[in-house]
Amino acid sequence: MHVLIIGAAGMLGQKLLKRLLSTGELNSRAITQVTLFDVIPAPTIESSVLNVDIRVGDLATVGAAEQLIALRPDIIFHLAAIVSGEAEQDFEKGYRINMDGTRLLLEAIRLSGTTPQLIFTSSIAVFGAPLPEPIPDSHHQTPLTSYGTQKAICELLISDYSRKGYLHGVSLRLPTICVRPGKPNKAASGFFSGIIREPLNGETAVLPVGEDVLHWHASPRAAVDFLLHATLLTADQLGAHRALVLPGVAVTVGEQIAALTRVAGAHVSARIERKPDAFVQAIVSGWPKCFAAERAKKLGFRAEKDFDEIIRVHIEDELGGVIP
Repeated sequence: MHVLIIGAAGMLGQKLLKRLLSTGELNSRAITQVTLFDVIPAPTIESSVLNVDIRVGDLATVGAAEQLIALRPDIIFHLAAIVSGEAEQDFEKGYRINMDGTRLLLEAIRLSGTTPQLIFTSSIAVFGAPLPEPIPDSHHQTPLTSYGTQKAICELLISDYSRKGYLHGVSLRLPTICVRPGKPNKAASGFFSGIIREPLNGETAVLPVGEDVLHWHASPRAAVDFLLHATLLTADQLGAHRALVLPGVAVTVGEQIAALTRVAGAHVSARIERKPDAFVQAIVSGWPKCFAAERAKKLGFRAEKDFDEIIRVHIEDELGGVIP
């Protein structure tokens, strides 16, 4: 089996690669090759079993997608995107990368005559206020950001190309992934991770919104589980509805901070500094807060039970189980 990871240099791509290399198989089939594609060289892990091919390029450039599909991957994980805050501030870049790159990939697949499985990382940003709580699977898409609109467009394209038989696609509406390791990125949602990650690292974190903000979360570990579980889904299970809202944990920012205090102590949560930011507040105010996710649960997707568990996953996976 040949697995292609687009956006392989990112956090989620790296964690997915590590999991694949640790098992050497996917759905009881041996993985013979993994191709990593991103705008920068993706770090890799030495493997004595798998052939790992690292490629650098821009998916939104004419010809790039055709070169990847010519390799005849069996499963494609499409994780590449610019994040919400950047897509909102740079309108043209957001549409070029988040929408045009995906459209060119789908066209390359269609013209190749192959029918790979495509796992696309969408977002709960495809929904926008006013919203019920919890939001049912049947709720209509009303994105209030360019990022959410771009993801919604890609979902529709993937559904249509799947309906026509050009590929077997599924779009995963990921919760906000928390706690993200590494340095902060330009996502408007970055503070959700920052107020946990930085204090655990002994650093000050800035909180730009009020503690009453409610949001939907899952850990990076759960996100990789989502991606792998999605490869098990059949066309009959998905039917005409190719996009899934995934399970998560709904907590307020205040509840996040309370969980951090319980897990790591008040001296850690005291490192959070409140600095309201009108730009971030405006984006966050229209985001969805809580989902039923009944369809995904019935299909076997699972996330953490509470935010304490999400923090403990971060400590185990990123800090070696020890709070510095």
